[in-house]
Amino acid sequence: MKILVTGGAGFIGSHTCVELMKSGYDIVIADNFCNSKRETIGRIEELGGKSLRLYEADMLDLEALRKIFAENDICAAIHFAALKAVGESVRQPVRYYHNNITGALNLVTAMNDAGCKKIIFSSSATVYGDPATVPIKETFPLSAASPYAQTKLVTENLLRDLCVSDPEWTCILLRYFNPVGAHESGLIGEDPNGIPNNLMPLVVMAAQGKRQLKVFGNDYPTRDGTCIRDYIHVVDLAQGHVAALNYLKKCAPGAEAINLGSGSGSSVLEILNAFEKAVGVKLPWEMGERRPGDVPQLYADPSKAKELLGWETKLTLEDMCLSSWNFANRQG
Repeated sequence: MKILVTGGAGFIGSHTCVELMKSGYDIVIADNFCNSKRETIGRIEELGGKSLRLYEADMLDLEALRKIFAENDICAAIHFAALKAVGESVRQPVRYYHNNITGALNLVTAMNDAGCKKIIFSSSATVYGDPATVPIKETFPLSAASPYAQTKLVTENLLRDLCVSDPEWTCILLRYFNPVGAHESGLIGEDPNGIPNNLMPLVVMAAQGKRQLKVFGNDYPTRDGTCIRDYIHVVDLAQGHVAALNYLKKCAPGAEAINLGSGSGSSVLEILNAFEKAVGVKLPWEMGERRPGDVPQLYADPSKAKELLGWETKLTLEDMCLSSWNFANRQG
């Protein structure tokens, strides 16, 4: 029995594949490499200690997905593959809706046809919109401040409706916060194609002298005026997916939303200060205007993950900064 990981060559997907393989799972990856690199596959195999099966496939290609299920005995899927930049989604909403929602529809169609009815969905804390209070519980009202967040919320609703229509389906909706960091080996990390959209790769590039760093807004109602987020080390997050998969095998059918976060928030300026302190490099940065779609603060109440999955974060903000720096310097 194998686990299908869509977007398995990406940032979170690659780290999750390593942790799954180390836990004894066999992996099939589907990735179109639109925002990942082929050499990551060999690095996953090296770190995971065994081989995997790769399909270069787009989630918009239903027949390619059906082929994967026809050729492999897949017991569950972990669905990462999606476009993921908040700001870009505001500029390109049609592209985001088409790619993310159609891709999810195609995946569950192929799964249903194959009789594979267990899925872990890579959702996001952005489905909470601009919450009235923090920390955020899974029971909070859901909304969306960007097209990207809307695609996550629509997919969550799709999976919930699927579970209502067919009691054989089991869906875990992992709402995670802001993953950063890299594997301790420096072999895999956040390495997007083109200009990064997330904070840590931009911080690293600024530290390397490759670009000027811009902070988007200092007039938010937070302790220093910059946005506050719940930063979580990607290895902790990957281990959360393993814990969720273990839970998926024994839990009752239906849909379950679970936060994966540290339970505390750091502002953008606090991240910059922590990076400078951990790495010993002064960052060049400037203040800019607010970015469309951003909300002032998001951080999790992770107690449900601890209760159901037996999972909680272990790695620190310093670990996140140092591992990101190590990975970037190994890439040259």
